[in-house]
Amino acid sequence: MKELDNILLTASKELGIHLGKREIVLFKEYYRELLLWNKKMSLVSIKLPLDIPIKHFIDSLTVLPFIHDKKRNLLDIGSGAGFPGIPVKIVMGSLNVSLLDSSRKKTSFLKNIIRKLNLDNIRVINMRVEQFMKEATQQGGFDVVISRASFKLPQLIETSAGFLSHQGTLIAMKGKNIDDEMKEAAKVCEKAGLYLTDCHDIQLPISGDPRKILLFEKHSR
Repeated sequence: MKELDNILLTASKELGIHLGKREIVLFKEYYRELLLWNKKMSLVSIKLPLDIPIKHFIDSLTVLPFIHDKKRNLLDIGSGAGFPGIPVKIVMGSLNVSLLDSSRKKTSFLKNIIRKLNLDNIRVINMRVEQFMKEATQQGGFDVVISRASFKLPQLIETSAGFLSHQGTLIAMKGKNIDDEMKEAAKVCEKAGLYLTDCHDIQLPISGDPRKILLFEKHSR
């Protein structure tokens, strides 16, 4: 586990993120639980030793520079095993985080890891996103909506618009090749009231894997 410490510290430093002792302890516990539960159910694909610390933990942290106000309400759509919502919450503890996933098995894991890590102001919602959209109390209730490759971009834009507050931010975490998605997304952005404000090309530390982070802002029509 000492090697895990070094990997996380080295990679986070490359991103300009400081991880203290508390954060490292929480990530190590998260790592242990993920390996344990992954033996019983398919939570994440693990092909190489660096997959969890880099492709899941560090990848999740690449969005931190784009979440400026630490006292925001954040919705993670299609959270799966907690990415990116839980790593973001570990580092930005004052965030109010909602993890949405339709899989009962995955949400059971999420509830377990939240207890294990003793995280507060974070909830798990076991529901399809279409069903969650129908709950009036959720409309416009989030300053940040985030999703890591759970939906095609046009669907994510249409889905997220109703959840976002005025001038709220949608953060879409994508792989390298999304030209077709971008063309389709352009057709639905104006209708949804979302506007692309930035696109960042990122390489993950150590592995060098390419990523894109797309930022959209909501404006009332």
